[in-house]
Amino acid sequence: MKYIEANFDGLVGPTHNYSGLSVGNVASIKSANQASNPKAAALQGLKKAKALADMGLTQGILAPQERPDVYTLKKLGFTGSDSQVLEKAFKQAPMLFNACCSSSSMWAANAATVSPSPDTLDRKVHFTAANLIDKFHRSIEHESTSQILKATFPSEKHFTHHQALPSHTYFGDEGAANHTRLCQNYGVKGLELFTFGESLQDCNLPKPKLYPARQKREASEAIARQHQLSPSEVFFIQQNPNVIDEGVFHNDVIAVGNRNVLFYHERAYLDENKIFESINNLLNGTLELIKVPLAEVPISDAVSSYLFNTQLIDSNNGTMRLIAPMECKENPRVYDYLCELMTHNTAVKEVIYFDVKQSMQNGGGPACLRLRVVLNDDELAATNQSTLLDDDLFLRLSDWINKHYRDRLEIEDCVDVELLNESRTALDELTQILNLGSIYPFQLG
Repeated sequence: MKYIEANFDGLVGPTHNYSGLSVGNVASIKSANQASNPKAAALQGLKKAKALADMGLTQGILAPQERPDVYTLKKLGFTGSDSQVLEKAFKQAPMLFNACCSSSSMWAANAATVSPSPDTLDRKVHFTAANLIDKFHRSIEHESTSQILKATFPSEKHFTHHQALPSHTYFGDEGAANHTRLCQNYGVKGLELFTFGESLQDCNLPKPKLYPARQKREASEAIARQHQLSPSEVFFIQQNPNVIDEGVFHNDVIAVGNRNVLFYHERAYLDENKIFESINNLLNGTLELIKVPLAEVPISDAVSSYLFNTQLIDSNNGTMRLIAPMECKENPRVYDYLCELMTHNTAVKEVIYFDVKQSMQNGGGPACLRLRVVLNDDELAATNQSTLLDDDLFLRLSDWINKHYRDRLEIEDCVDVELLNESRTALDELTQILNLGSIYPFQLG
C-alpha cells in the first residue's frame, strides 16, 4: 500500500483583515489596523498550493469559516437583526467585535492534530480539532473546524474525528503547529514529537515571562492517548521559554520536520539531546538534524522572515525542498544562510520562494497555511475528492475568488451587513464547489 503526505491548505476567507489580536505574534501586532486585500491573500495562498500540486504533491483545500461571527456575538448578549448585532458590538465592545471578525482560521496548521493510520492502534487516521483557548478569537473556531474536517474526510471506516479538548487552561491546544511526525517513510510506524510551552503539573519547569505558552503538555498527552498512540513512540519536548518571549508563539516558528529530517534553530528546545538520541535510535540511526546556529540567524531574523515556518517537502527521491516566504530572500542574514545551506551535504537540496505577503503580515507563513495528512491509497480515495486541487478546481476557485472577494478591507467594513451577506453568498457557492454539504450556521437555519 502506497502512503503519501498530503497538504490541505486553508483557503483565505472573504473578510480577511488585520485586527492585531494575537499577543505574542509580532507580525500580527505590527500589522494591526492596516487595510488588507482579501482577494490578493486568497489568490496568493491558492497559487502556492497549486505550485505544490504541480510539483507532484497531493494538495487539498480546507474551506474558510464564516466571519463576522454574529452567532458568537449573539451568545454574548448582542440582540436584534444581524445588522443591529454588528453595529452594537462595534460600538459597545470593539475588541469583541474584532475577535468575531478574525480571519485566523486560514492557518490550517492550527486546525487540528493529525495522527496517520500506521501510528494508531485502530489503524485509522485520527483528527483532534484544536481548542485554541489561549486567544478568544481563535477559541471560537473549533466547532466549525470539526465540521469542515468531517466534510473533507467523511469516511468513518478510515477516519476518526475527536472533539476538541476541554476548554480549560489546563488543556490549551494549538494543533499541528506544535506537532511533528518523524519516520523513515510515511507508511511505517512513525514517532510523534509533541512540543509544549509549559506544564501545569510540573511547576519546576521554566516558563516564559512575557508571552503566554499556548501549548500545554497536558493537552499533548491527552491527544496522544486519544489517538491511540503507543507510549514508546511518542515524545514530549519543551520549547525554550526564552524564545517564546522573543515572538516564537508556536513551535513551527522555530522548527520544521518531515520524514527523518528536522530543521530547527539551536535555541528551539530545552534539553533536546537525550530525546533526539532516543528518536535517532528508533529510526535506526537515520535521523538528520539540521541545526541553525544563533550566530548565523538571530531569533529576531528567524521570526521576521519565518525561516522555520516553511514547508519541508519530500521530493520523492530522498531529498527535500524548502518552501519559503519571499521574506526569507529579502532578509540578508537568512538568505545568506540558505545559500550556504545549499552547499552542505544535507537532505535539503532546493529552496523555493513564494509571495504570501498578505498572510505574513497577519502573522503566518507557508507552513501556517497547511495541515499535513499522511494517507494511503484507500484513505486518499475515501477523502472528499472535490477538495483535492487540480487544474479544474484551481480555475474554479480562482474565478470564485475574483467574483466574490474585495481588494481592500478595513476592520470597520465588517460592520456593514452587506459584507456579511456577500460573504455568505460566496461561502454557500464554495460548499457546492467543494461538495461539503451544509456546514455553516447560516445554511443550517
